[in-house]
Amino acid sequence: MNLESFPLLSSIVLLPLIGALIMPFLSSKEGEDNTLPRNISLSFLFIDFLLIIGVLFQKFDTTNSSLQLVERLTWLPSIGLEWSLGIDGLSAPLVALSGLITFLSAAASWKIKKKSNLYFALLLIQASAQALVFLSQDFLLFFLAWELELVPVYLLIAIWGGKKKLYAATKFILYTALASLLILISGLALALSGDTFTLNLTELTNKNVTGSLALLSYLGFLIGFGVKLPIFPLHTWLPDAHGEANAPVSMLLAGILLKMGGYALLRFNVQILPEVHLQLAPALIILGIINIIYGALNAFAQDNVKRRIACSSVSHMGFVLLGIGAVDALGISGAMLQMISHGLIAAAMFFVTGSFYERTNTLSIPNMGGLAKVLPITFAFFLASSLASLALPGMSGFISEITVFLGITSQEGFSSLFRSITILIAAIGLVLTPIYLLSMCRRVFFGPRIPALATVKEMNGRELTIGFSLLLPTLVIGFWPKIAINLYESSTNALSQQLTLAKLIGFISNISQFNL
Repeated sequence: MNLESFPLLSSIVLLPLIGALIMPFLSSKEGEDNTLPRNISLSFLFIDFLLIIGVLFQKFDTTNSSLQLVERLTWLPSIGLEWSLGIDGLSAPLVALSGLITFLSAAASWKIKKKSNLYFALLLIQASAQALVFLSQDFLLFFLAWELELVPVYLLIAIWGGKKKLYAATKFILYTALASLLILISGLALALSGDTFTLNLTELTNKNVTGSLALLSYLGFLIGFGVKLPIFPLHTWLPDAHGEANAPVSMLLAGILLKMGGYALLRFNVQILPEVHLQLAPALIILGIINIIYGALNAFAQDNVKRRIACSSVSHMGFVLLGIGAVDALGISGAMLQMISHGLIAAAMFFVTGSFYERTNTLSIPNMGGLAKVLPITFAFFLASSLASLALPGMSGFISEITVFLGITSQEGFSSLFRSITILIAAIGLVLTPIYLLSMCRRVFFGPRIPALATVKEMNGRELTIGFSLLLPTLVIGFWPKIAINLYESSTNALSQQLTLAKLIGFISNISQFNL
């Protein structure tokens, strides 16, 4: 096998899984400081991340909007299942984000001793499932990966979570598993439509399904993927999951799992069902506005640091809905950039939160205070990630959110009144964000000093490295957004052109019916 035909994408997916298969054969005495599972998982995840970066820099053509490095192998022909992988601008940056955050979350799990073999095996399985979600080009393979990644997250919360871990894990699995039924039904309905049966995503796009079937499938996908995004009112599992999960798992939840919902909306709702998306785009914008305002207001009511950040995530993912609903190249580009930006920022915030939780053993805002004096570096990292989250100019959050706003204002398909109201209400969310984030910083780091917290230790070198690895990209993207935009720009432009063509075809069809 020569290098050109080497299955690079399959290697990205399967490499962490190979590491997971090694874990059961390692020594696992309870309470023993066994570093071997951690070191093996870090090695496999680091090599996997380097492979992803190598593929993007050496093999991925950013000017090509079509699928690249396609690997297609018949797996179960009796049910039409193929091992079909491919990468394009929609998946490339999210695969890289997934590789980075999963590696850093494993590095953040340095002190895990309870069932460490199982813990790191689940992280490795999660890494494989995440990559498979973003790279799958067969619907059934995508669905299997979508379901597979639920299991590690459930166990990671249920075993290593907080006091209400079983409640949070059960709520997570019930919401996401029930939503998956709608995804499966909608996908199979599209596959069975027309004269031919196919599960290949490119062939499903070429079917050009319309009418009530397309509408019902779109709604099924919207609800199914909307739970993961999450869209109000399907979001209530998220604060509970974040509140009970440990910091590394929260990094995965906020940094990657929420982005799966946004990616799937672009891949299925927009790319496969463009005509229905054009009709329902205003509804997505309205849902996005609700997400932004509701998430921000709900954050004010939280006295738990992680739950406040979780509600902030609900608010910020509303901008992804706005961008997708804008149906133009600029808006979709903003949605992609917001997913990348929020993945980095939210992971940083949850990591730093986990860092000072290890020292204070509390996440209750009223029970913390005066930490800036004893944890000045931790405060600097938390403040920097908060400033990035509130869209401070010079950081990635500002670029992504302003791009979404420009996408809305430049969309002439909406009335001036609709665009004005959308921008006005969304801007209220921008005003609320610094209030609830900076007030949290003030209370935690500058509130009345708690004597019991006067001797806690500062972040160590490992933690500083993880923090820099998350915050540095937000600064680079903030000052040089092209480094991220170049990865997906050709694909988002092609997707926008596809929507324009669908709009033109619909207009011609309406004219023809009128003439008849």
